[in-house]
Amino acid sequence: MSQPLPRSSVIKDWQPDNPEFWEQKGKAIARRNLWISIPSLMFAFSVWMLFSIVAVYLNNVGFQFTTNQLFLLTALPSISGALLRVPYSFVIPIFGGRRWTTFSTLLLIIPCIWLGVAIQDTSTSYTTFVIISLLCGFGGANFASSMANISFFFPKSAQGSALGLNGGLGNMGVSVAQFLASIVIFVPMLIGSAKYLSDGSAIWIQNVAFVWVPLLLICSFAAFVGMNDLVTAKASFWQQAVVLKNKTMWLQSLLYLATFGSFIGFSAGFAMLSKTQFPQVDITSFAFFGPLIGAIGRPLGGAISDRVGGVKATFVNYIMMIIFVMLLFTTLPGVLSDSGSFIGFFGVFIFLFFTAGFGSGSTFQMISIVFRQEMIEKMIKKGHTEEEANRGAATETAAALGFISAIGAIGGFFIPQVFSLSLNLLDSVSYALGIFLVFYVFCAIVTKVCYGHHSK
Repeated sequence: MSQPLPRSSVIKDWQPDNPEFWEQKGKAIARRNLWISIPSLMFAFSVWMLFSIVAVYLNNVGFQFTTNQLFLLTALPSISGALLRVPYSFVIPIFGGRRWTTFSTLLLIIPCIWLGVAIQDTSTSYTTFVIISLLCGFGGANFASSMANISFFFPKSAQGSALGLNGGLGNMGVSVAQFLASIVIFVPMLIGSAKYLSDGSAIWIQNVAFVWVPLLLICSFAAFVGMNDLVTAKASFWQQAVVLKNKTMWLQSLLYLATFGSFIGFSAGFAMLSKTQFPQVDITSFAFFGPLIGAIGRPLGGAISDRVGGVKATFVNYIMMIIFVMLLFTTLPGVLSDSGSFIGFFGVFIFLFFTAGFGSGSTFQMISIVFRQEMIEKMIKKGHTEEEANRGAATETAAALGFISAIGAIGGFFIPQVFSLSLNLLDSVSYALGIFLVFYVFCAIVTKVCYGHHSK
């Protein structure tokens, strides 16, 4: 029988790698924190990707922005999210997971309300939208603190599955945002008036922003009353910052950039890319499907990696990504036919989304296991006890995971921009795909050569 959960929000004794502690008390507490963390992260991702939806509609409701400007609006949240993930990587051991999740979720209400107001006035400047877009990046930053927090709660044997669920279902916020937007945009609301498209149909585009406010309030309250702060996870910024000197962390950052960076970059730019390649197709109704498949792939990647090893799963996944990028070439207009094949384009992209999501889970599992084991071995060699080594390694691994996630988020900025530059300078997205292909080949080689000797 499991013991009653502690009444206090602060837990002083936490030993997830102790089997007896884990079964009697730890598992229930960890799962409760995980299931509150997931929706909080999911809605954070929804806010992060708001402009992947809004950018498609802006010119249809009276704004007059260029294609480059619209692509930039979809990319800016990713660059601000990536930069903010660096400080967010270190906050959990300083402030505690419960308090930080509550605060960081509440913070996201600001860009939602501002965007909902600004989008109703066609005189709103592009600069204002740029600022709001950058503020949406706080939603992406939440990933670093959320994943670091959950990593403290679970033992090494369950890291892949726990982080996969938190990250995968959290990533689903992208598709939830795009799916929900396709519905609420046509629902009359009490806040603001309707805008009219060229065909005369009415839309309430402000709903895309306002709909998240009550959901964020609910998640903040749930985090405040239901999550925990771990005293054993306490550490100063400087105690965690030593990971920045670790060469392994920087190399693993590139591997995560290829997977999660692809997922978030494709999510941000897919709708605009489809619009430029196949303007006759209205992509807004089913753009959510790609991010949904990618989000489903992430927990699967983590769970399979727990069974067969993260290195093996990641290497095979890179090979699949290489194949799908090559197939994507053949679907573009002007390759096999002048008009291209939208069905082929969409179908291959769905598989590419899945591998990007699956790889996000497998690389994160590989990173958490390999990095943590290396830290334990180093600390034991320096004379630390096994308990001290495990505790120190857990703190450094959490900081490394957060920082690595920051590097991965940069893909959300670069992928839409590479697509945009490829189109504007060379009049084809084929060159952008070529860059991605070379990078995936590089990552496959690094995974095999540098980590192939690891069994897990």
